[in-house]
Amino acid sequence: MDWDRLRIFHTVAEAGSFTNAGARLNCSQSAVSRQIRALEESLNVSLFTRHARGLVLTHEGQELFATARDVVHKIDETQRSLMASKERPSGLLRVTTMVTFGALWLTPHLEQFMTEYPDIDLQVILDDNDLDLSAGEADVAIRLHEPEQADLIQRPLATFHTHIYASPEYLDRRGTPITPADLDGHDLITFGISNAPTIRGLNWLLDVGNPAKRRKPRLQVNNLYGILHAVEAGMGIAVLPDYLVHSRQKLVRVFPNVEGQPFNSYYVYPPELRGSLRVALFRDFMVRQIRSESNIL
Repeated sequence: MDWDRLRIFHTVAEAGSFTNAGARLNCSQSAVSRQIRALEESLNVSLFTRHARGLVLTHEGQELFATARDVVHKIDETQRSLMASKERPSGLLRVTTMVTFGALWLTPHLEQFMTEYPDIDLQVILDDNDLDLSAGEADVAIRLHEPEQADLIQRPLATFHTHIYASPEYLDRRGTPITPADLDGHDLITFGISNAPTIRGLNWLLDVGNPAKRRKPRLQVNNLYGILHAVEAGMGIAVLPDYLVHSRQKLVRVFPNVEGQPFNSYYVYPPELRGSLRVALFRDFMVRQIRSESNIL
């Protein structure tokens, strides 16, 4: 059934005549009459009985009008809801990111967003594998590596840095290295083999200060959260992103002026969500939160 003709039929039924309906629709009486005639022919029924005083709905016309009225009412409700959402955003936003960043940094920062936008519900999906946004597995992603799907919209968030960290207990027990070359005599914790996309270049601890001879790690863990806990437990020295350590009072930065290659983070979402207010608000929130903590950049 043609929606334009159904809309015209609804207007005619409410107006009671082609002339009044034409005035509401800003078109001629004859154009309205032609559309109603075409609708009747497509349905093979008469929708109106013509009288000198106007139009009266037939039994079939009454049935169709009841349905058209419900459809128009639902569309009006939806339009009002969409207009209201521009003023007061609402609905569910599904956010995915890697496990460590999501658990240790993102989740504790969400309270402010939820306070600012009480009608937006969040679903945080922590996964070190990249979920397929094009397939609808999540709405937006915060990626700490360059996104591989070229069809996604990518917005840079921030550039993060990595440094070498150890616990005070480890340094008291094994001594504090004075130069990077001194790392040869220490227990090193590095990022192990992982099939999931990861932050690139985390294992520069193995050759810093001694590029001719690659050091052997004492412990390998394929999760940054695990490496963080191992360092806090005094098991060795490791490279960690600063955003993981800035709120951990137990760790000491070794060689404060020595750092690895910075890496970028991205706010990623599919093209069909380009106009989503929820997506834009969460992006702006992320930018504000990250930039307000200059010690993690």
